[in-house]
Amino acid sequence: MKPIVLSGITPSGKLHVGNYLGALHNFVQLQNSGKYNCYFFLSDLHSLTESASPIERADHIIDIATNYLAAGLDPKKSTLFIQSHVPAHAELAWVLNSICPMGELERMTQYKDKSARMETNAGLFTYPALMTADIILYDAEFVPVGDDQDQHLELARTLARKFNSRFGETFIEPKALHTATPRVMSLADPLKKMSKSVPNGCLFLDDEPEVIKKKIMSAVTDSGSEVKFDEASKPGVSNLLMILSAATRHGGQAGKTIPELEKEFAGKNYGQFKAAVAESLIPYLAPIREKKAKLMEDPKKILKAFATGDKKANKVAGAKLKEVYEKVGLI
Repeated sequence: MKPIVLSGITPSGKLHVGNYLGALHNFVQLQNSGKYNCYFFLSDLHSLTESASPIERADHIIDIATNYLAAGLDPKKSTLFIQSHVPAHAELAWVLNSICPMGELERMTQYKDKSARMETNAGLFTYPALMTADIILYDAEFVPVGDDQDQHLELARTLARKFNSRFGETFIEPKALHTATPRVMSLADPLKKMSKSVPNGCLFLDDEPEVIKKKIMSAVTDSGSEVKFDEASKPGVSNLLMILSAATRHGGQAGKTIPELEKEFAGKNYGQFKAAVAESLIPYLAPIREKKAKLMEDPKKILKAFATGDKKANKVAGAKLKEVYEKVGLI
């Protein structure tokens, strides 16, 4: 029996290249590897912790769902579903909140960072409990995550272990699945992650070719003129090298390595280098943009593609929640 791998993306805005290279491209690779039973979902309940109008939120959900399909996720190969369509997520989160020590939530780095610079809400505080429910409902053995999510996954392991110890063996303790995914930084400030909050430093998957070229050509680089990977002294060039290395992947091929690219651009200036990044990235992203445009012609078909997964997820999650309720004494 194949191990279960599970992950999701929160629909809080348009996806950018960082989201694609760091998560969505990886989802497709995991699906097509044939090694896993894959569950990929839209974590729309998590989006409620962020400010957005109902119309904006609904648009974001459709947009991310379309990106899933345009990028190559296949409802015949993976279980694709929408979190809010499976009530067991919120119900199990409440059970987990009831056994989760306050101190565990207070030490979450993400919460501390956000509470230091903005007004937070209870949802942001208890966010990790819902994230844990998302994972352990499906007996997921592996969760593809970046380093910034390791702390949340460790809490998921802690809560699964705590529940098992108190009520009997029920949940699998999930493990992180770290894959070689680049940490894409902002084109405007290569010391910060690429973010939709800084549009001029963000390459959106929907960007037209001329927009991509303009953003790449105006990307912040570094002193000197050598095209060399050195995140400490050349963060801008290093970021563009990572993007270019990824953009040279075609037809499942690994693409050019960074050392190969350093050799290729030895003696060339930043302008030539940036032009090459744009020339590779534009055709690399074109199939996703074109397929997405075609899918958006009929949004109802997009949600229909998730309907089978919603049904399967409800069946699996419902059975697990029933077991949980029986063990905690809810009758």
